[in-house]
Amino acid sequence: MIRPVDFDENKTYPGILEIHGGPRGAYGEIFFHEMQQFAAEGFIVFFCNPRGGSGRGEAFADLRGKYGTIDYRDLMDFTDHVLACVPQLDPERLGACGGSYGGFMCNWIEGHTDRFAAIASQRSISNWVADFGSSEIGVTFDANEMGATPWKDMEKMWEQSPLKYADRAKTPILFIHSLCDYNCTVDQGAEMFTAMKYFGVPSRMVLFEGENHSLSRSGKPKHRLRRLKEMNDWFRRYMMNEKGNGGL
Repeated sequence: MIRPVDFDENKTYPGILEIHGGPRGAYGEIFFHEMQQFAAEGFIVFFCNPRGGSGRGEAFADLRGKYGTIDYRDLMDFTDHVLACVPQLDPERLGACGGSYGGFMCNWIEGHTDRFAAIASQRSISNWVADFGSSEIGVTFDANEMGATPWKDMEKMWEQSPLKYADRAKTPILFIHSLCDYNCTVDQGAEMFTAMKYFGVPSRMVLFEGENHSLSRSGKPKHRLRRLKEMNDWFRRYMMNEKGNGGL
């Protein structure tokens, strides 16, 4: 957990759950500018390594055919634990954000709980059936991770797709996508965004021309700043009742 600047234990603060990508990734003890920036804006930032991630052996990392189950429960249990340990964290002002697999999980959260006040989903997956034929990640990845193909068991792929549960969505959600992202292609974000509009959920989609899957790490400086500003403005709007401070 990262406390906000000038943390006062007698006050309450909004918080942001950060979800790593991969899913075979892991947070470590390194400087992550995005988290530090959120803390500078007045948010408590909390993060963990749920099942599906690396660093705890193959059994812990094996999420094949189980996307949105044990990993989702880990994240919700972790959120409950942080709330129990940190009385300064306001349970009515929680946000979630993540990219790639973290974006998939943000989309999944959108259709499975309304405990969050705002979500920022980046370079995400929403529909595994469509992703099978469009991603540059390789022809074997989806079949291996989903334990199915569109010909063998399309329903299993659909069951693990956040788009299936879009009709349950309530939380204001921001989508950030790069037009030259051939790993998580833009249609994945667009399908989820369109569903949000169809079902009347407050939503916004921001597209970055000329950027790829690594926008947050190696994008043009002006685009990386704009990405942070979009997320800050979104969270401040729904968690602090502000339009955003415009400081980025």
